[in-house]
Amino acid sequence: MKIRRVLATAVALAVTTPAALLSVSPAYADAKPAAQTQDQQKSKPTIKELEEAAAEAQKAYDKAAEAEAAGRIELEKTLDDLSEVSGTHPLAVASAAADQAAKDAAAAKTTADQAVTDAKAALDALTEDATEEERTAAETALSEAEATATTAATAKTAADTAAAEAREKLDDARVAAVRAYGVLQNAAEEALAVKVAADAALAKAVKEAEETGEGEEGEEGGACEPELDLTSKVTGLPDKLVAGTSTDFSLRVTNGSDRHMDEVLAFVSVHATDRSGLKDTGKFFRLQWSTKSAPKWQNADSDEYIDGVGALKPGAHADVKLRLTLDKATPAGNGVAFFAADFFNEDGSCGGAPDLDMYEFDVKAAGSKPGKTEDAKPSKTTKPGNTGTTPQGSVSATPVTTGTNGSLAATGSSSATTPIALAGGAAVLLGAAAVFVVRRRKTGADA
Repeated sequence: MKIRRVLATAVALAVTTPAALLSVSPAYADAKPAAQTQDQQKSKPTIKELEEAAAEAQKAYDKAAEAEAAGRIELEKTLDDLSEVSGTHPLAVASAAADQAAKDAAAAKTTADQAVTDAKAALDALTEDATEEERTAAETALSEAEATATTAATAKTAADTAAAEAREKLDDARVAAVRAYGVLQNAAEEALAVKVAADAALAKAVKEAEETGEGEEGEEGGACEPELDLTSKVTGLPDKLVAGTSTDFSLRVTNGSDRHMDEVLAFVSVHATDRSGLKDTGKFFRLQWSTKSAPKWQNADSDEYIDGVGALKPGAHADVKLRLTLDKATPAGNGVAFFAADFFNEDGSCGGAPDLDMYEFDVKAAGSKPGKTEDAKPSKTTKPGNTGTTPQGSVSATPVTTGTNGSLAATGSSSATTPIALAGGAAVLLGAAAVFVVRRRKTGADA
């Protein structure tokens, strides 16, 4: 059931980067395609080709994201250099000097104006007994003070003009720096859009392959089947995680069916980005697990399956202890975690829960106070080819704790999701997740 990884990655991208997703999702979030001709089917790309295309899109996005991150650092450095307070750029130095000259000119004008006022007062204070020499001296002092004030006013006007021009040049340099960074930012967004589309096309092809009997099979050739009674329930996962801390929680996998399951695997997938939604921060996360049969903490494998559950009899359950550790350098942002379970029997039969439980959480920077923290609550994301009770391509109506104002309204019954439910495949899940996040952000803005 490797389709889980495709879906988890695709939906995580939708949740963490809704803007880029919404710009491309209409291109492929359509109804089931019409019957293809034989020539069209021959030209249809294979899953291998789509996997290669998705891999290339991933590489392109990684490079664009790396360039955007480097550009952001350069922008911050440039803006620091252009600071009028402490900047070392020639334009910043010139602007600061012009501002100081304008302040000095203003002070000189104030002094000159005061001298005029004082000279007038001195002249007016002369009595009738004043000599002609005294009156002439007072009039001369007033005339000189007025001349000095006129010169100071002219100097102030010139200094103000020079300061305004220097600030304008400095502002132009800042705008140019921001625009240069914007080019890199747009390139990263476009690369992400291509990556999302490639992932969606691959997921759709895998789904179609499953529907036509070309999907993943058991050891003896039996296709894996949905098993609604194989459930996974998470407890203790908070809706806010703080960088530099570890969080222990648990996953209970229950075999509610009437058949024995020889090997049960738990599926756990965690995805996160920074606040911009463009930078994947998953490298700062470490997931560990332990079970009764394997009590020592183990790092989760890259395939995101946990093999310590073992066999489950009808009605039995097993608990998986989980520990999610965030490095101190983890940027603030948001993330999602996916949980499910699959089984494989010795007779070749296999299957699993048709839905992935999606838990959303906020990531706080190191040293932050998490504030009021509640347990994250699940929302369902439907597996392509789902034959269970949840509508194909829908998101369940379970409220999801957001960390903004407590909870988000039900996401499965709104008219906004009606057209989404009409489309098929992983593209629908991406669109549903985008609607989910748009509502979350709107709710947070209205709080």
